[in-house]
Amino acid sequence: MEQKKQRMQELVELLNKASKAYYQEATEIMSNFEYDKLYDELLALEEELGIVMANSPTANVGYEVLSELPKERHEKPMLSLDKTKEISRLKEFLGAQKAFLSWKLDGLTIVLTYKNGELEKAVTRGNGEVGEVITNNAKTFKNLPLKIAYQGELILRGEAVIGYQDFEKINAEIEDVDAKYKNPRNLCSGSVRQLNNEITAKRNVQFFAFSLVKAEDVDFENSRIRQLEWLKEQGFAVVEGYEVTVDTIEERVAYFAEQIKNNDFPSDGLVLVYDDIAYGQSLGRTSKFPRDSFAFKWADEIRETKLLEIEWSPSRTGLINPVAIFEPVELEGTTVSRASVHNISIMEELELGIGDKIEVYKANMIIPQIASNLTKSGVKDIPSECPACGGKTEIRQVSDAKALYCTNEDCSAKHLKAFALFVSRDALNIDGLSEATLEKFIAKGFIHVYSDMFHLDQYAEEIKSMEGFGEKSYENLQKSIEKARTTTLPRLIYGLGIAGIGLANAKVICKEFQYDMDRMMQLTEEELAAVSGIGPVLANAFVTYFSKDKNVEEVKRLLEELVIPMEQVNTEEQIFENKVFVITGSVEHFANRNEVKEVIESKGGKVTGSVTSKTDYLINNDVNSTSSKNKKAKELGIPIITEEEFLKMLEG
Repeated sequence: MEQKKQRMQELVELLNKASKAYYQEATEIMSNFEYDKLYDELLALEEELGIVMANSPTANVGYEVLSELPKERHEKPMLSLDKTKEISRLKEFLGAQKAFLSWKLDGLTIVLTYKNGELEKAVTRGNGEVGEVITNNAKTFKNLPLKIAYQGELILRGEAVIGYQDFEKINAEIEDVDAKYKNPRNLCSGSVRQLNNEITAKRNVQFFAFSLVKAEDVDFENSRIRQLEWLKEQGFAVVEGYEVTVDTIEERVAYFAEQIKNNDFPSDGLVLVYDDIAYGQSLGRTSKFPRDSFAFKWADEIRETKLLEIEWSPSRTGLINPVAIFEPVELEGTTVSRASVHNISIMEELELGIGDKIEVYKANMIIPQIASNLTKSGVKDIPSECPACGGKTEIRQVSDAKALYCTNEDCSAKHLKAFALFVSRDALNIDGLSEATLEKFIAKGFIHVYSDMFHLDQYAEEIKSMEGFGEKSYENLQKSIEKARTTTLPRLIYGLGIAGIGLANAKVICKEFQYDMDRMMQLTEEELAAVSGIGPVLANAFVTYFSKDKNVEEVKRLLEELVIPMEQVNTEEQIFENKVFVITGSVEHFANRNEVKEVIESKGGKVTGSVTSKTDYLINNDVNSTSSKNKKAKELGIPIITEEEFLKMLEG
């Protein structure tokens, strides 16, 4: 008895720790498979002992929200769903009832409120009782209607998601391996809960309605399916789903299992809800679950195989990621032979050793993962030397997980990623120097520092004879290098790879210090931190970089290679200093709204995405528009000006 109680407490602490890491800190200390297994073990123990601790994940819907976003209590609590992996359980649940079977999308659940046909409020699920208000961010969701025909009060729930294509695209733009998002859900959560909705707008977040909570004076014929059809008529994208009975559910589950291979949106199963609203409501709820619906989790296809090796993959920041290489197995219709182990903590949890018999599966039928280790020989041979440079490695604690790092500042892997950033589109933009090509050039000793890229002509014959190269490709590379010699200071600074300094920050710094590179290399943290939008962390990174003589020397060498046209700096023309603009609608005198933004910023002004009490002007050619921005501006007494009026302001 006492042993079981102790085990129960261990499971509570472990699962809560894992949930906190996953939902609040976007890190992973165990696989979903392991979490589900431990959760089921805890549930069984609680049922056996008749004890449920107050902090048990089986008793709590979620964690308290932690952010600077405003909080709001939901009208009705948002409960979790009871779950099963057995179709027989779904059939038992169905009985003689008709139900709606749909995707269980893996994103962030949002509650929307509309009044008088307009979006009034958007709130995240939070802990089920209290959520975060993200209204301004929701207005940037790419498929969300801001106005609907229905004029009464409408409350609905749905899932904000980011598709795999957009997830891959966004991750591909992040150079640091350890800075990449683990999965689309984490990216979506971070995007939806932004304090700056401009970032949300760039992430292609989409919203899919799955439940109607309230709509006064509308007859839905006592049907959940009819509710969703009505929401579709109002302009909402609705989660894909179908009417099922006990006779058709098995066939429909098989359909979803086939479709998941081509589905762009992440899903962690299916949801089954009774179509009969009154019947479903009459069943009530448990302390955690509603009784009118069920979640179906995919019964993972598991294969046993043998672990052949752990491949250690270094990144530009020094993080060395472990990847499990195993004997190939067929899973969900494809052959897999490798799976990320994420970090040393997970390796230790699995007691993973070379030669072990392991079970592998595809999380949500897509991502290969290790389910369990059958032989558990234990973690051995964590490399003491970096596989890329031979430098010393060390194990560091990152949040709740242990990770391996290379300590050598001159690690060739770090160089590779740094050089890749230097030649990227927003930096020097050197076409033809892919990461693979850079790796070859570094290995041959052609490139040691950035400036070496402008002297590759001394290796011309050797390059032409390399695999994948020839006379033409070498000439194209040289043309691209010569073109890259003419650039701007912000591009150069961004290309140096200073931690946290993006192109936008580089522009701010250059503008503040009149594009004087010599002065910028001698700045103090205090001087930089005082610049709006920089702050102490970025200031420290910038100053630390230029405190190293080798970096200063390299920049000086680069300046000898580059042609940087003089920027026009005229402080007398800062006519919009401390003024905040919002731009909406189409423009006629400029190529696009970004061009208007650049003009405003060049004159000392600032452009934001939403109208607030701090806004000075709203630029909209349709002054009489009934758009939400126009309405807000009128409510706050903020002038709405046309492009013509803006141009007159420029002329003085």
